[in-house]
Amino acid sequence: MFTPVDTSLGALLLYQGSAGLLQHTGKVLGISSLLSGSVTRPGWENLPIITGLISSIAPVYLFAPALLPKYPSLLYTWEAAAATVGTGVVNLCGCTSGHMLCGLSRLSPRSLIATGIFFTTAAITANLRNRFPSCADDQPCYLPTFPSMYNLAFMLVVVMLSQVVNDFLVPRLRPDWPKASALYSYIAGFQFGLGLLISGMASPGKVLGIFSLRDFSRFDPSLLLVLVFAVGPSLWSWMRLKRVYGNEKGKKPPTFGSMFYLPTATVADIDWRFILGAISFGVGWGLTGVCPGPGLLRTILQPSWGLWWMTGFQLGNFLDT
Repeated sequence: MFTPVDTSLGALLLYQGSAGLLQHTGKVLGISSLLSGSVTRPGWENLPIITGLISSIAPVYLFAPALLPKYPSLLYTWEAAAATVGTGVVNLCGCTSGHMLCGLSRLSPRSLIATGIFFTTAAITANLRNRFPSCADDQPCYLPTFPSMYNLAFMLVVVMLSQVVNDFLVPRLRPDWPKASALYSYIAGFQFGLGLLISGMASPGKVLGIFSLRDFSRFDPSLLLVLVFAVGPSLWSWMRLKRVYGNEKGKKPPTFGSMFYLPTATVADIDWRFILGAISFGVGWGLTGVCPGPGLLRTILQPSWGLWWMTGFQLGNFLDT
């Protein structure tokens, strides 16, 4: 079902995690490269974020279990094992977090092209597959549902605490502390994971709902609110950041670092591998409704499916490196 309140608040957490990581560590939150790197090249650059993302399950499980994703039955495990997502993100150099959230908010033409290709491919794949989940009580999925007062209070507290941590507590850490960057990387991953769970983007049914064009009763516009409340604030944060921070002389470095590590590839660097990577990723996303961040959470919450997906993801990365 369409969850305007949950999705909007969760999207703010996605923004807080990704924009905070850029401001405080100078790095872009690209889950695909972090996830693959945590297996092939584990270190302080990737493990804290991945650990934080996994840890985000705990408070939701303990205090608001109704917000945990609802996964479909295990009928199509071959789709989980398909390596198209893994091979796609290698050639595409990113996924929904790196291109759609962080890239679009930086007004990257390359990310706009990537997002357009994999979003279109996912929509075509999902409609050809045509197995969109139905919603509760056989009601149209576009009808809004609202959280209980308890869950609303939980989500509001989480969002406010997250902003307090980013704006007031983290800047007070000693910049010369060697592990400060790793600590905030964990916090950013934790915030991002909470955002995926609360927004519903960890639930494949809600993600696929945006693609339901043949049966409008199963259309769920929640993903559009992620674009509004995650990409929108991230764009504002990026415009503000550019005025004060940067690698140029006279501008501030990241809170816990000496420089920003931003992608340098441009539209001129787009080649056939990039295009095929975007298509491959879109096919995998349209088949399962799962991209790297939600895939990691599903591996923990539903290992009988998620381990197949993770194996396919890592295999796809390995085959294309």
